[in-house]
Amino acid sequence: QVQLVESGGGLVQPGGSLRLSCVASGFTFSSYTLKWYRQAPGQGRELVAVITSVRDSTNYADSVKGRFTISRDNAKNMVYLQMDSLKPEDTAVYYCCATYMSLNAYWGQGTQVTVSS
Repeated sequence: QVQLVESGGGLVQPGGSLRLSCVASGFTFSSYTLKWYRQAPGQGRELVAVITSVRDSTNYADSVKGRFTISRDNAKNMVYLQMDSLKPEDTAVYYCCATYMSLNAYWGQGTQVTVSS
């Protein structure tokens, strides 16, 4: 019943932009903190961006700060990750995740982002 489905990944050139989307269903979306993670080949899963459920406060990994923007639309049950000035090291599978305190954590299936010339 609970689903998170990412989309928007693809192949882009360095310096390019990409907007990832994640649509959720099956839970009270507006009550959840939303996060984007990424995992590069042979690497652990890295927390990229966070947006809270209360005041839409955001936090970013140092590696993406100033380049990525997380946002949410509670009316549409969607969370977005706008990625600008992309670098090859941004290449990874990107996952959206919804959490409610320490009780629940829901994950999407991931979408591939490849930054290459």
